[in-house]
Amino acid sequence: MFMMVLNILFAINTTILRIGRALAWIALGIMVAVILIQVFFRYVPFLDALPWPEEAARFLMLWMTGLIAPSAYRWGGFVAIDMVPQALPKAICAVLMIVLLGLSTLVLIVAVQLGWQHTMGFGGNFDSSSLRLPLDWFGGTDTKIKLRYMYGSLLFCVVMMLVINIELIIRSVFALVSPDTELPDDDSATNMVRAD
Repeated sequence: MFMMVLNILFAINTTILRIGRALAWIALGIMVAVILIQVFFRYVPFLDALPWPEEAARFLMLWMTGLIAPSAYRWGGFVAIDMVPQALPKAICAVLMIVLLGLSTLVLIVAVQLGWQHTMGFGGNFDSSSLRLPLDWFGGTDTKIKLRYMYGSLLFCVVMMLVINIELIIRSVFALVSPDTELPDDDSATNMVRAD
């Protein structure tokens, strides 16, 4: 039963994270282009600096981070001190990981609540100071973008990290109860550059 839950969760997470990584690369590329446009308009004589690129770059940077951070969390790519777990026997290490992931779950639940309040609450109702949808090009009126679309990157990130955390807890339980069980593995993680 738990293996079926893990397999389903693994398949869903893998699909969402792959899409998120692809979108993060696209956001990074557009962000670089937007910054280069701003540099060009700011430093070329007889041209005025544009009002929107700085906020657009910040918008893209937040979404790039929100889309890629859950993958890094799943792969163990965040900075961590892992001397203690490596020095412990496997069973004790698995118990320690379950405790730490349980604490992470509590923190992430609070983060999801705060992310929801910030995105859908008072702050999310404000308009961006410079980002607009140019609907007047299509016969409508241009509309300022709500800040909730920028804040949504945080909400997406912490929700995905919470789901990944649940997957990691199930994996740690298997490592404790049945260490010989072969668990599904994300091949993308092997391509990650590690410091060790």
